[in-house]
Amino acid sequence: MGFVNLLINIFNYIGIMAFAASGAFKAYEKDLDILGGVVLGSSVALAGGIIRDILIGVFPPTNIVYLPYPIMAIIASLMAYVFYPCISRYRNALMYADAIGLGTFSAVGAEIAAEHGLNILGVILMAAVTATGGGVVRDVLAGEIPTIFRRDIYATVAVLGGIIYLVFRSLLGSETAVFATAIIIIITRFVIIMKGLDKAYVTVHLSTHSKSENVKSTEQRGVNPRSS
Repeated sequence: MGFVNLLINIFNYIGIMAFAASGAFKAYEKDLDILGGVVLGSSVALAGGIIRDILIGVFPPTNIVYLPYPIMAIIASLMAYVFYPCISRYRNALMYADAIGLGTFSAVGAEIAAEHGLNILGVILMAAVTATGGGVVRDVLAGEIPTIFRRDIYATVAVLGGIIYLVFRSLLGSETAVFATAIIIIITRFVIIMKGLDKAYVTVHLSTHSKSENVKSTEQRGVNPRSS
């Protein structure tokens, strides 16, 4: 096994554990039982890779046929669900777990896409799909609008992962590209979470939208908003 493949394997395990934990955390918060936690966590951990493999023509998807991955997803989901009462005291535990999964899977998705000969847009797309697919599944199964559709910063970071990979790959090779992509994206998401930039974006967006709606409503009533 080459170093790149070893790195991909390690990051896959890290991403699976992180996303499985985020799914189990969400299940606990939604008052699902332990079986629901395992099902939701495992689905989240494996979905991104399965979607990616289907899109690039890998059948059956690796996350299904390579048993250590689903086994790890089940174990990580179970442990995360059981220990969530202890972990929940740490603020934003779910979001930090999601950030780790986002970073590692964006690197994995980009590398696998490049190995299969996809062009620049294909690499960026597969990085984003692998990184965000699990989160979309988690939110949908939990009955929520997926984060990627609510917060542009989340989607931007996912796309950024593919771009970072391509830049580092062209300059320093695959090994550095995979490692750098994962680290940079994880740190970026951590900073966004700690600084509350996602919340700030949502607040500004909603405020702007509300003002726009108020102006439209006023104009429809035949009142000039500037004269009031």
